[in-house]
Parts: sequence; C-alpha cells; structure tokens
Amino acid sequence: MVAGESVTLNDGHNDVMSEASDIQAGDWIDRQMPVWLRPYLRLARLDRPIGTWLLLFPCWWSLALAAPQGNLPDGQMLVLFALGAVVMRAAGCTVNDIVDRDFDAKVARTANRPLASGALSLLQALMFLALLLLVGLLILVQFPLFAILLGAASLILVAAYPFMKRITWWPQAFLGLTFNWGALLGWAADQGNLDQAPVWLYLGGISWTLFYDTIYAHQDKIDDALIGIKSTALKLGTKTKPWLLVFAMVAIGCFAASLLVAGSGFIAFIALVAILLHMLWQTYDVDLDDAKDCLAKFRSNRFIGCIMFAGIVLDRLMG
Repeated sequence: MVAGESVTLNDGHNDVMSEASDIQAGDWIDRQMPVWLRPYLRLARLDRPIGTWLLLFPCWWSLALAAPQGNLPDGQMLVLFALGAVVMRAAGCTVNDIVDRDFDAKVARTANRPLASGALSLLQALMFLALLLLVGLLILVQFPLFAILLGAASLILVAAYPFMKRITWWPQAFLGLTFNWGALLGWAADQGNLDQAPVWLYLGGISWTLFYDTIYAHQDKIDDALIGIKSTALKLGTKTKPWLLVFAMVAIGCFAASLLVAGSGFIAFIALVAILLHMLWQTYDVDLDDAKDCLAKFRSNRFIGCIMFAGIVLDRLMG
C-alpha cells in the first residue's frame, strides 16, 4: 500500500484522494477498453507493468544461465514465462486486493481500486482469480514434471504473502521469496532439475526485492503506521539507507556466486558491476520522504533486470 499523502476516506476530500490514487484516469484502459472490462484490467494491474517485469526477470535470468555456451535461451520458454508472469502477477494482485480490500478503502492511493471502491464484488474477483489460475495451470503443464511441482508449490507463497504485513515487520522478505521463485522455476523448466546456480540466483533476488520494495514501502509509511500495517520502511526508519547498502551487497554477492558456478565470463560480470553502480545510485539519490521519488527509484529497477539479462545472454553467446 503506497500513499503520496496521509489522506483517508474519512476526510471527505475526494478531489485530493483522486490525485493521490495509484490509478491514472484517462489512461489507455479508460480510452480503449470497454467499461465492463476496465475493473478487471485494473485489478490485474495491467496499467502498471513494473510488477510484471520484476516477477519476470528472475525467470529470464535463470533461462539465460541454463542456456549452453554459444546459444540463446530457449525462445519458447521465454514466451511462456512472459505470459506466465502476466497471469500470475495478476493472480497475486487479485489475492492481495481481496485480502486487503478493507485496508485499501481507508487509504487515498488505493481507495479507487476495484474491490475497495465497489467496482467489482468479492464474487467477481474470486471468479476472475479462478480464471487466472486456470490459465496459469495451462502454461505450467507445458513444463517437465519437476517444474510443474515446483511451480505449484509457489502458490503457497502467493496465498500467504498478503497476510505477512499483519504479522511481521519484514513482509518485503516474504515478497522476495515469492517474486523470485522464477529463478528456480526457469532453470527447472529448462533442465528438469535444480543446481547451485539458480539457488544463488534466487537468494540474490530475495535481497534485491528487499532493496527495491523497502524503497517502495517508504511511500506508505505514514498511512501504514496509522492503520497498523508493518513494513521494512517502518522497521528500519532512519536507518534505511545503510540497510539498503546491505541488501545491495548481499544481492550482488549472491548474483556473483550464481554467475561463477554457472561458468559465466567477463561480460556477465561487467553487467553485474553496472547493476551495483545502479543500486548505489538509488541508495544515495533516493529521497525516502518523497513518495514520487521513491516510486521513480522503485520503477528504475527494471533497468537492473534488463542489464542482468542482457549481460548473461551476451556472455553465453560470446563464450
């Protein structure tokens, strides 16, 4: 939950709430989509694709690492994981909004979301979730049996994550466990097993998620404190920037271990240096009391995903 201002439904300032909302009126959904479909697209967050990219990149990294020297990652797998990321991110957001619908209704940024605003009923959201999970299953069964079982296991994390912000100050760590599962699944789908490389990649991804989602959570810290939601932003407070450095270093160390055991070469490690510099820039430059800047820094992590993927692919091709 992110809020640019501490504004709730109870204050009656609907115009301010509209400005603070994370839904941009007049975007491509409003302009091009039928009225009946718009709430479902909003529920799936198709208007905000950054979450899909952050879910997808660990999958693509893993597929790229699994590719033999001199080869591109499997094209069909890349497409299947891209579709899967869209569907499962939508499913995760739907679960999250179902669980948080009462909280969302009290915060300006989230009050206009389909469930919180009443644009969709709980039954409609549940039916949409069932459809998404069916599509996700159809994608998953294209993989080897081991990968199918591994992918199914991730649903436990998807279902549990929305409750973590109620019971721990570290829900971002649990989000890391969930969002980076593709680092394991991509390798398993390509190789039919697991190895050290995807495990190190997974661990690095968890720390990367702690990094970017702690920045993201600083948008919410005022409203979260008011309504009793826990986060690393509230836990770490003024010590956040030193902790961001810790998360960055752990992520880089684990990524380096993954590249080493996968037999990666010079190009991949040049990409890793670029990623480190990007994370250091984010840490130094972010204004944790400026919601817009926190959101901008959070979104910039898509460049980290691109750099890592490009570095691994080029290294494999040139190796």
